[in-house]
Amino acid sequence: MVSSPDPRWWQSGIVYQVYPRSFQDSNGDGIGDLKGVIARLDYLVWLGVDALWLSPVYPSPMADFGYDVSNYVDIDPIFGSLKDFDRLVAEAQKRGLKVIMDYVPNHTSEAHPWFVESRGSVTSAKRDWYVWRDAAPGGGPPNNWLSEFGGSAWTWDDATGQYYYHAYLPQQPDLNWRNPAVRAAMYDILHFWFARGVDGFRIDTVHHLFEEPSLADNPANPDFTPGMAPTLALDRRHQYDQPEVHDALKEMRAIADTYGERVLIGEVYLPLDRIVTYYGADLTGVHLPFNFHLIGAAWQAKVLADLITRYEALLPDSAWPNWVLGNHDRARVASRVGPKAARTAAMLLLTLRGTPTLYYGDEIGMTDGAIPPEKVQDPWEKRVPGFGFGRDPVRTPMAWTAEPGAGFTTGEPWLPLNDIASRNVAAQQTQKSSLLALYRALIATRRKEPALSIGAYGKVEARGDVLVYERHHGARRLAVILNLADSAVYTPLEGAGAPLLSTYLDESHESVGPLIRLRPHEGLIVEVSREA
Repeated sequence: MVSSPDPRWWQSGIVYQVYPRSFQDSNGDGIGDLKGVIARLDYLVWLGVDALWLSPVYPSPMADFGYDVSNYVDIDPIFGSLKDFDRLVAEAQKRGLKVIMDYVPNHTSEAHPWFVESRGSVTSAKRDWYVWRDAAPGGGPPNNWLSEFGGSAWTWDDATGQYYYHAYLPQQPDLNWRNPAVRAAMYDILHFWFARGVDGFRIDTVHHLFEEPSLADNPANPDFTPGMAPTLALDRRHQYDQPEVHDALKEMRAIADTYGERVLIGEVYLPLDRIVTYYGADLTGVHLPFNFHLIGAAWQAKVLADLITRYEALLPDSAWPNWVLGNHDRARVASRVGPKAARTAAMLLLTLRGTPTLYYGDEIGMTDGAIPPEKVQDPWEKRVPGFGFGRDPVRTPMAWTAEPGAGFTTGEPWLPLNDIASRNVAAQQTQKSSLLALYRALIATRRKEPALSIGAYGKVEARGDVLVYERHHGARRLAVILNLADSAVYTPLEGAGAPLLSTYLDESHESVGPLIRLRPHEGLIVEVSREA
């Protein structure tokens, strides 16, 4: 639980995820684009974040909205051009912002020239660039593996008489990372974008890069219950998290390190004890394996305290932690914990040790949108209807104003707008106590106080419904106190000084001796004397 003595920008900074389709439309087609992102860079500077992470903007048939890539070294016309991308990087750099791209190495689109050539013939030079197998002896798929999006993970190809593997959609065939030529080609892509000035990559579904070579059947999942995603009916131990992935990540890290202070962030949906292995031996893996466990954690002080303590205990020496409250795949934080608790959630995210990632719109309290059946876009919802797995509700367009189109578009938005009357940037910029004002104040406080951005923990504890932890850097000591209850509470804090910030954004604080009063769902950052 130590502080960082010489922090990199990605340690002290804050990452802001931009889902380009939904951030800002510049041409009235209802879909956000790169020129739109450029137009909103000053907002990101005003908010105070340090880096923007762009979800995929590569050419794609959009079967999975950009995560089915047909060309890794260009920009889809929906979003603009390479010229627009270069301008985005240049304009971001002028403002001191870093740009992180999405890198999708596990699979391509079925429309990618590599796969078109691969499926052309069993003797194709690129046949082994993907995972092809004969049918099982009795017919049917080679094994019982399931796709993340429902159904078999194998699709039959009539022309060549074999199955190909896809961890996700049939339109997203998996690359064969055991083939050195595949690895070399994918590493060339990293070089291409690093040379254009990007500051790092978020690596999509990195734990899926390799499959167990025997292709053994997956056993049943003993913890599976009805209502869970159908793919969880099996323990997918043979499908992902294979040892070889760490060699590939070490190679990616070596490339990134040749370009100076770059960052690699890995999407790893695994238990904590497995996530931390993605830092690699001697920290030669990704700089930040995403820690998503706050997203699924129960909103209870003991649960959160135990999560923080366990994560810190599992981190390799000198590894830097990170925290995520929301992203383009999971329910919005304001929908998960409620609009009142969203304020304490903001303080939690921005005062924990480690790099925080904000999802666009969470700073104004956007909630999951209601998507009528005829408006559903997400392939997951279409393939597994009725389970509520669709991700459209968390991808609705950013609400900049309360006007028609929400300041996002002059056309018909690609997804319905959601509750823009009060949850919009323009309205909240004028309200001193808005959630947006709180995020901005928290970010400013974090930037001002090294104890919060790069400092160490003192203690982490749960006191009933109250979560308390201390952060310190040098002689400076701060305590973060979060009341997760619907009612006011008193909690002791020895050596407490004046609160620096309340989630209520006012100065209505009350102390009775050593006790501090917290209002319902209030969070406080409090100075603590050295003697305490």
